[in-house]
Amino acid sequence: MASSAPRGPGSGPLQVIAPRGESDFESLPSLQAQIESAVAASGGVILDASGITFADSMFLVLILTTHQQADLRIVSPSPKLTRLFSIRGIDAVLDIYPTLDAAQII
Repeated sequence: MASSAPRGPGSGPLQVIAPRGESDFESLPSLQAQIESAVAASGGVILDASGITFADSMFLVLILTTHQQADLRIVSPSPKLTRLFSIRGIDAVLDIYPTLDAAQII
């Protein structure tokens, strides 16, 4: 699914961020800073979600906020994350790609 979100000031290639482990209250500030930096540099970010083993509601808020403000492409979410997106119904609005190559083609 292609995003219609506006690209920011530096329209270069999107940076890939690949967090590992749990994305929760403790780890979220670091992830948020990485996402904000990438968005500031190129107007978007590719989130390789294959290594995320757990995500809480604050993670979902970060994802949805980023999606509304920038070009967010999520790559290969783990089965747990895929289920979380599905349960919340946000899989229908997010730009989710099966591979990093597929996310970078656009």
